[in-house]
Order: sequence, then structure tokens, then C-alpha cells
Amino acid sequence: MEKLLLLMVMFASCYATPQDLSGKLFVLPMESNTNHVKLLTDKTLFRSTTVCLRFLTDLTRSYGLFSLSTPSHTNAFALIKMKSTDVIRVYALNSRTDFLSLSFPPNTWHSMCATWCSDSGLAQLWVDGKPTIKRFIKSGQPIAGTPITILGQEQDSYGGGFDGNQSFIGMISKVHMWDYVLSTTEIQGYVTGEYFTPGNVVNWRALEYEISGMILVE
Repeated sequence: MEKLLLLMVMFASCYATPQDLSGKLFVLPMESNTNHVKLLTDKTLFRSTTVCLRFLTDLTRSYGLFSLSTPSHTNAFALIKMKSTDVIRVYALNSRTDFLSLSFPPNTWHSMCATWCSDSGLAQLWVDGKPTIKRFIKSGQPIAGTPITILGQEQDSYGGGFDGNQSFIGMISKVHMWDYVLSTTEIQGYVTGEYFTPGNVVNWRALEYEISGMILVE
């Protein structure tokens, strides 16, 4: 009976009370079209955003790292590692751009921060502490509506449409999201583990989340 209860918790866990996950990580150990983590927030308007996370994987195919969907935009803001070993695709309001010539050696922890501003339409990545060029995605409109934010899958519909061939396998940690573009100093602080302002949308130190499927917290 105890094993059954543990299994039920593992496959459907909800933490509406903020949890401090400092020093911990999500383990996504298998390919699946259902396993995912949903990050909870009450914010519904984003004129700008920054998302930072750390991840470890041995995958060489494409996979979704971060996917934020709204009722009007399936890919309101998303980070997708493409099959090409050196490309990250960033979506904003269903438009996209590819950041090229990056480096993601397998079985190595990587940090990544992504920024986007609706005023200018410009996006930028910071990969392992190194900034990319800025690329235009879309401007003149904020991300608006109740968001569904997913780790480990790419949403092809609002809150669903997962494809196991795009699922993430590995570990994810230290996820933060802000509703503004983080300064260079703050991003460098995140990367080095020194002081930075925790995310005001998603905060790893006070995380509200739901786990669906075979995902562990270690």
C-alpha cells in the first residue's frame, strides 16, 4: 500500500505552497509525451521577459527546455534546442529566430538565460556566461493571457500537444523567470552563483509547481 501511494505521488504531485528547491534539481529520466513540470504563476502580462535555467543532458536530437503558452499564442515564449548541435530556437508570440554557433557538449551542466523585449522585439541568449548577438523576433505586442508554463516538453497546443520525440531527458535546475530584461550584472550573478535578484514570475527558491509523470526531485 505504501509503494502504491508513493507511486501516485510520483505521477501527480502539486506544490501550490512555494517550495525552496535550492540545491535540488528535477530529474526527467525517460522519453515521454506526458512527463512534464508545470510552473505556476498568477502573472498574466509580460512586456519583457528573462528566463534562466541550468540543464544537463546527453541528447543529440531536438528537445524542449522551456515552453510558455497562452490561449492566443501556443509559443508565447519558448526555448527549443534544435537537432543541430549548435542551435537554440527562441519563440516569442509564435514568431521565432535561431541563435547559431553555440556549444553544448553532452553530459555537461550548461546555464542559459534568454531575454526578449516587446518594445524592440530583440532577443538575446547567454550560454554558459557568454552573450550572443541580439536577434529580432517580434515587437509591438506584449505576452498577455493566463500562461501555462512547462519544463521538459514543447507545447503544440495550449497546455498540451506534447511529442515524445521532442521531450527532454536529463536534469533541470535553478529555474527563474522575470517580467523584465535582466541586466548584464544580474545575469552574470546568476551564472556564477553570486548574488542576483530571484525571479519575480518563477523563483527556484520559492517554486510553485505541478509534476506530471515520472519526474523526481533530488
